[in-house]
Amino acid sequence: MGVRPPSNDDDDDPHSIDFGIAAVDARLRRSDLSFPATNDDVAAELGHERIPYDVHGNDVALGEVLSEIERDTFENRQELLNALHPEFEAHRKRHSSGVVGQMRSLLPF
Repeated sequence: MGVRPPSNDDDDDPHSIDFGIAAVDARLRRSDLSFPATNDDVAAELGHERIPYDVHGNDVALGEVLSEIERDTFENRQELLNALHPEFEAHRKRHSSGVVGQMRSLLPF
């Protein structure tokens, strides 16, 4: 998942905010983790990493998300990302403040 922030027309360089499995993928690519890997291998390498799960920058430790997955072995990076995706979506939905919460955050009181 990645979202491009609103354009201010003052910058020609597009930026994106990675969250969810896109953020996990970026960290996996920078890590020394090799596949096949177990859930414990992933947790040992990246479990402490805080992963944003929405465009607002709210985050969760990858180890916490890994603990919610019932699968223990991943043959490749894509299998891991596929297993993580529904957990990140569920986490985002559980912790979403909804439309009312978003409107409140815009008001000064």
